[in-house]
Amino acid sequence: MRKYSYYIFLCSLWLLLVGALQFRPVRWDMTDDRHYSLSETSKQFLRSTDAPIDVTVYLEGDLNAGFRRLRKATLETLEEMDVYADIRIHSGNETDTDKPELRPTIIHEREQNGKTAQTKVYPYAVMQYKGKKSVVTLLKNTRGLSGEENLNASIEQMEFAIMEALHLLLQTETPRVAILEGHGEPDEAHTYDLMSALSRYFQIDRGQIEVISDPLPDGEGGKNSVDVHILDGYKAIIIANPQTAFSDRERFIIDQYIMRGGAVLWAVNGVRFSEQVLQSDGFTPILPLELGLTDMLFRYGVRVNPALVQDIQCLPIPVNVSDNPEQPNLQPMPWTYAPLLLTSQGSPITKNMGQIMSTFVSPIDAVGGDDGIEKRVLLATSTASRITGTPGQVDLNNMNPDMGQFKYQYVPIGVSLEGCFSSAYAHRMMPEGVDSDEPIRKEGRKTRQVVIGGGSIVMNEIQQGQALPMGYDRYSGMQFSNRDMIVNAVLWLTDTDGLIGLREKSVALRLLNDKRAHDERMKVQMVSTISPIALLALVGGMVYVIRKRKYQRR
Repeated sequence: MRKYSYYIFLCSLWLLLVGALQFRPVRWDMTDDRHYSLSETSKQFLRSTDAPIDVTVYLEGDLNAGFRRLRKATLETLEEMDVYADIRIHSGNETDTDKPELRPTIIHEREQNGKTAQTKVYPYAVMQYKGKKSVVTLLKNTRGLSGEENLNASIEQMEFAIMEALHLLLQTETPRVAILEGHGEPDEAHTYDLMSALSRYFQIDRGQIEVISDPLPDGEGGKNSVDVHILDGYKAIIIANPQTAFSDRERFIIDQYIMRGGAVLWAVNGVRFSEQVLQSDGFTPILPLELGLTDMLFRYGVRVNPALVQDIQCLPIPVNVSDNPEQPNLQPMPWTYAPLLLTSQGSPITKNMGQIMSTFVSPIDAVGGDDGIEKRVLLATSTASRITGTPGQVDLNNMNPDMGQFKYQYVPIGVSLEGCFSSAYAHRMMPEGVDSDEPIRKEGRKTRQVVIGGGSIVMNEIQQGQALPMGYDRYSGMQFSNRDMIVNAVLWLTDTDGLIGLREKSVALRLLNDKRAHDERMKVQMVSTISPIALLALVGGMVYVIRKRKYQRR
């Protein structure tokens, strides 16, 4: 009787444990890359919701193995999120009203009979929360990566993509970002795509520091004075390709904005040149560009050098090689002053990104030593680069430079900075014309900055009155990753919740050897079919022999 009571107790305990797990599921992620685990940032966002989140996944239909893997990863991520919030998953279909708004991806595959088949796929999910809607792009299609690598990158960034959409749905007010003007910066037409890309996340304002808000009345700080807190309402400011120097008052206001925790994206050149003169005369002198920012940036930990970078890995430009002006013959020639920059995989800003298009960019040095500032290289040249100092000139007639001069490797062009910066005005007087009733802040709060040695990276070209996307080369028709990189940079600068850090998640890419799998498929099929039957027969035979011997002895 005691024996049966013991079994009854174990069964009751087991049923009690199973019942408890129905209300409080317990999960253990045994994978080495923590593939099935959510970050604490994601859990906090999910716990902050107080209404159901409807997610419609459109990745349906006759999918190949790679997209089935992407769909499986999407559903697994959503199911994991359902533990911390009320996630209601739906499958999209052909009649959904949202689907016509989504652009399909065309997949070209070669069948066994040699024919090419086209499949239309919608790699999207639509999230709805309290009447608001946000689209999640599930497929990250990066130029230069294979199909398997793009799918793996998409799975790596799945959590970030979904949480980014949820973050937009949870926002009660739109943060503000300012693009500073007044120093020869490009106009709105040439930064249209920059503003368009950031407008999904921020309210974008443009203006000069002196007039970015209402002027102070006379008698409050003096005539024509500017409030030192004029930039405080902005999560970040963008300084994009200035051509004239900043005043002492402007530098002070930017410096104190950083000391109070403000974030800045600097896209500045180290040299002055003229593309108009280059196009008309075939050459242009290059001289140091004096913006008055050298001391400030040096104090923060970087230096934009007064030089230009040339790189063998570059864009081509059309050049007329004909001797007859009436019959031009345009041929693509490598333009080493337009390097295709490499992106770092060690930063959430540039992880899993392709090359960055640039023209006339300057090298950047990290300075300051052990100053407590975390510096990461975001953009760099290839293994065959050259630095042209100033004064000098750019000559279109010199399209075939000496390859032996390209001796530099991985020259930094973009750097991220994070830490508590020291003020450039720590041992200086406050400039005249600044209204402030507090002393100069000499040490700043922890904040972030991004410094890029070229304004061309944040600009777009104009074709037939239409703004082209950032990073689009109209001669080759190729799209580079400038847009995504700049958006990620501003998101990183303004990220107070740690959301952008989700882009650093890595998933091991385990790919099959396609050739070996094709050549040995018959062998694998035979082994996988016969082995279970043979193993079952072997075990059955052993059991038969053992039972026969056991009962024969009796």
